[in-house]
Formats: sequence, structure tokens, C-alpha cells
Amino acid sequence: MNKPELVFNKVNLILEKVLIVIFALLVLDVLFQVFSRYILGTSFTWTEEFARFSLIWLTILGAAYLNGKREHLSMDFLYQKFSESNKRKASILIEVLIFLFALIVMVIGGFNLVYTTLHLEQLSGTLRIPLGYIYAIMPFSGLLIMCYSVYHISTIYSNKIKN
Repeated sequence: MNKPELVFNKVNLILEKVLIVIFALLVLDVLFQVFSRYILGTSFTWTEEFARFSLIWLTILGAAYLNGKREHLSMDFLYQKFSESNKRKASILIEVLIFLFALIVMVIGGFNLVYTTLHLEQLSGTLRIPLGYIYAIMPFSGLLIMCYSVYHISTIYSNKIKN
């Protein structure tokens, strides 16, 4: 196993564990909310906000993870009709487009969103957490997706050399 592959596997393992923890916290939070509402007869307002923020992080980090594992949703009917050479070219083009999307929308746009909300000192309604911290997952996941795209392009290119 080469060094980039070791790093790729290590990042995936860490990301898997983080996603499991976030999901477990989300489940516990929702169960606590149901318990408190129907058994205790009172509802805690922070549980709904925590569930929303957990779901945001789970979704955006999960998208980066699935992109890295190449298990994201795709329609490959036309792609399957290509020759091996054209499949390789299309795969590289797709990875470049994913890289550019992650750079422009997630990293640049995400950093702008984080900066703006931190600069304006916007806080969440109930938990009073600076919203910039919640939104920070966007540029972080964008950077992950960009790294995954570079890794995928390098593996496509190295497989071309081997063949």
C-alpha cells in the first residue's frame, strides 16, 4: 500500500467514526426529546436545535465521505457505453468538475458564510452557539472533497500508466 492510499484509508476511518458519533448523538437527542415530551410532559427547546445542527453536519460530512468512497448517487447509463479510454477521460473530467464545485461553492462560499456570520456575531436561537461554528463544516467538507478528487485523479492516472 502506497502512502497516499494509507492517508486516504486513515482519513476515511476517522471520518466514519466521526459520522457514527454524530449519528449516535442525533439519535440520543431525538429519543430524549420524545421521552421528555411524552413521559415527563415537558419539552426542551434545545433538543430540536441540536438535532437540526447534527443533521446538517451529518449530511454535509456524509456527502464528503461518500464522495471519497465513490458511493455517491450517479447516473452512469451513458458512461457505461464509453470505451475504456473515454471512461478514463470522463472520470477525470468529472473529478475536475467536482473539485471546482467544491472549491467555488463549498470552500470559497463556505468561508464567506463562516466569516460573515462570525463577523456579525450571529448566535443560534436556543443553544447560543455562534452560527459560524455550525457553518464551518461546509468549507471543511469542501476541502475534503477537493482532496478526494485529487486522490481519485491520481489513481485514475496511475492505473492508466499500469495498463
